[in-house]
Amino acid sequence: MDVQRLEALPPPPGVVNSLKTGFDVVSGHVVLILMPLILDVFLWLGPRLSVGDLLSPMYKAIFEQARLSLVSANDVTRLTAFQDLFNELLQRFNLFSLISRLQTFPIGVSSLAAKIMPENSPLGIQNIVQVSSLAGLLGYMFLLVLIGWLVGGLYFRWVSGTVLGDAKREAEIGYGRAIVQTFILSVIWFVALIIISVPIILILMALTFISPAVASGALFVILLLSFWLIVPVFFTPHGIFIRKQNALYSIYTSLRMARFTLPTSGIFVFSVFVLSTGLNYLWSVPASDSWMMLIGIAGHAFITTALLAASFAYYRDMNVWLQIVFEQLQQKKGAPAGSV
Repeated sequence: MDVQRLEALPPPPGVVNSLKTGFDVVSGHVVLILMPLILDVFLWLGPRLSVGDLLSPMYKAIFEQARLSLVSANDVTRLTAFQDLFNELLQRFNLFSLISRLQTFPIGVSSLAAKIMPENSPLGIQNIVQVSSLAGLLGYMFLLVLIGWLVGGLYFRWVSGTVLGDAKREAEIGYGRAIVQTFILSVIWFVALIIISVPIILILMALTFISPAVASGALFVILLLSFWLIVPVFFTPHGIFIRKQNALYSIYTSLRMARFTLPTSGIFVFSVFVLSTGLNYLWSVPASDSWMMLIGIAGHAFITTALLAASFAYYRDMNVWLQIVFEQLQQKKGAPAGSV
């Protein structure tokens, strides 16, 4: 074996260095946090587009039908508690939150307000606009998701271009191509999630009525397995914005990268998840009717943008490292037998 060639191989990109790069990029370009900041302020201080009055009769009929099939008092109590929780979430849900990445994953603008669903603000109770028809609901959903994909594509393009820097501006994807490939990738993800999630939701609902403990155990197993499924597809948008790839080839390169870098990539994705989820609890501490929540919104916008920038830096550096590794492996294959 050619030891000299092995020693010349550079170490793979580190998780900590990638995170540091992301935070440095956003610290030097604070304007990058504007999109998540503006979205959260709008969802917090703006009107709430509600579907509560429209969907309440439908879900109440479903719960009443389910209640008729129960004979145990404990089952009825659990169903009532679940119905109350569902009703509260339905009344607080803001249809405008469909613009956020929470609903337009994998590409979109992250939102704190979409997660905590505030009812009040320092300006008082939110102005509630009720959706009055099913056709209106479908129309709003279609339009808001399209806006989410559009804004998300522009946001990802802005952050990725800043990570590439002025020296590599020629590698930056154009606005039109970024938007088109965002739509294509998002539609692929949407169809895949529907195919996968609908059976899982039905199974979990059935298990909930049988035994909440069994349903909780099944949910834990699903979440555990889903993490290892998320890692290979976490970087599916990145090839579009860093390497100008189309949506399908970007999915392929994400799976290919994960195949060779799964331990390190898994640690990176896990670090991003822990940082974003853990800090969300901190940003959610201020009450929604206090101006202190503006600090939480700003903190959330900074952290999520920095983590997005870090993911672009990690993807870029890891693919450069893989290219070097593959080239050296090819050289070894073509080397004389005595040198291997």
